[in-house]
Order: sequence, then C-alpha cells, then structure tokens
Amino acid sequence: MQTTTTNGIRISVRTFYNKEHSDPVQKKFVHVYEVLIENLTDYPVQLMARHWRIFDAYGVKREIIGEGVIGKQPIIQPGDYHSYSSWCPVTTEIGRMDGRYQMADMNSDEKFYVSIPSFDLVFPFLLN
Repeated sequence: MQTTTTNGIRISVRTFYNKEHSDPVQKKFVHVYEVLIENLTDYPVQLMARHWRIFDAYGVKREIIGEGVIGKQPIIQPGDYHSYSSWCPVTTEIGRMDGRYQMADMNSDEKFYVSIPSFDLVFPFLLN
C-alpha cells in the first residue's frame, strides 16, 4: 500500500492485477486500485475533482481529469474517511499511476489540492 499526506488529507492506495478482465496476448493488462481518503483535519472537506496520470512502460502518458470519483463528490467529516475502488487498463506489463484530488474546505469554501501517491501496475508473471 502506498500512502501520502497533504494538507491534512491522507491518501492510501492498494492495487491488484485483474486476471479476469486482462488479456496479455492482446496487450491488455487491467489493474484494480482501492483508494482510502482520510480527513485528518478539524473541518469537513469535499472531494471536488480528480487528475490522474497513467504511464506505460514506454513512458507514454494518459491523463484523466474529471469531477469527483466514480460519479461522487463525497463530503468527508473530520476524523472520517471515504473509500472506493476503480480500475485501469495499460498496454504494457508494467505501468504507473499518480495524481491529485481537488478538495474544498466546507467551512471556508477554499479549494486545495492533495497528492495521490505514485503506485506501480505490475503484471504478476514478472514477479516470478
């Protein structure tokens, strides 16, 4: 699990290779990632937007920018958390993701960014 804390928001990410939806012959390697977002501040925050950077083994970058996560813009109370799962395909046996979330302080309406830690997407066959 990869973890980082920015501006009082702790982001942890865990990944799994999804064999069922992958097809190595067709160069389709699907990974599931689980994200835990913890509010360590003393004020409620809302996750407004996401910005993902996805890299394959050749350094080719894709960017995903959009509102919220999986169709939601959750409000996270102080000391509480929000978690979700999503997935990402890459066309090489090794990839990497990182990014950031835009958050809003619900007391002041001030917007700020928090980092999503970099994590690897690795075809398990390479580890044997």
